[in-house]
Amino acid sequence: MEYAIETFNLKKYFGDIHAVDGIDLKIPKGYLYGVLGPNGAGKTTTIRMLSTILYPTDGEATVLGFNLRKEASEIRKRIGVCPQELVIYPRLTARENIHLIAQMHGIIKKDYKERTDDLLGRMNLLDRADSLSKTYSGGMKRRLNVLMAVIHEPELIFFDEPTAGLDPQSRRVVWDFIKEFQERDSTIILTTHNMEEADDLSDELLIFDYGKIIAKGTPSELKGKLGEGDIIEFKISNPEKRDEVIELATKLDFVRWGKSVGKRRILLNALDGLRRISDIMDVVKVEMKDLSVRENTLEDVFIDLTGRRLRD
Repeated sequence: MEYAIETFNLKKYFGDIHAVDGIDLKIPKGYLYGVLGPNGAGKTTTIRMLSTILYPTDGEATVLGFNLRKEASEIRKRIGVCPQELVIYPRLTARENIHLIAQMHGIIKKDYKERTDDLLGRMNLLDRADSLSKTYSGGMKRRLNVLMAVIHEPELIFFDEPTAGLDPQSRRVVWDFIKEFQERDSTIILTTHNMEEADDLSDELLIFDYGKIIAKGTPSELKGKLGEGDIIEFKISNPEKRDEVIELATKLDFVRWGKSVGKRRILLNALDGLRRISDIMDVVKVEMKDLSVRENTLEDVFIDLTGRRLRD
């Protein structure tokens, strides 16, 4: 199997802060890897190293077969990067922004002109292609940022929160666009806080926390690790009773586990949960507010691994 990315004990320290603390990765070519984790977990720092923006403190890596330390210029020719921060030139039109990036990559004019119109059309931006980008809405700028990362048809693309702040309709347009690139056998690394996005798009997932990879697998595999059953989520009025409520509930033979989220919110994993809520109420003897019952989600996986919500 050919790998787009391989890392060996890769580290990045900022003084005493171990932003990335020794990660080992093998990402096959043509896969879409979703990267999850709370703010400060090391996701973006890892992306910045692999895209040659940051130099590693220690460890080794190869990207598309090139050594990260010694052949950074060769890597940059072959990758695309869509950063969290909007990187567009406000006094240029959308078309001019894309053309500028194409020229930087040495694409001949005939090729990039045709490609630009195709890309703008697929992102629903063609009718505003010749408007100054400073007149664009935030969502339009975000979509333009995505196009600037792919105009040179890179073998490997890093998308760092590409749909942050987008409305649901625009988000779906970007998702469909990313799926199309994956179908062309491009390798995609996608960092996101959106659980639906990660679940829907990813072939494999990596979960980061405290600079390390704490779990990896397909979305189904990760959710399956929580076992069968429903997630019952509710709040209680008295935070001092939280641990007692979890202890009482988990003594029931159909409750597999219980977790606290913050001071008042509780998650229970229960077999046939919807039908057994009254049994839980009888045992815990507290009012269960904001009650909901659902299937396992990726956010539940994260809570199970770290004890906190993904957005914390």
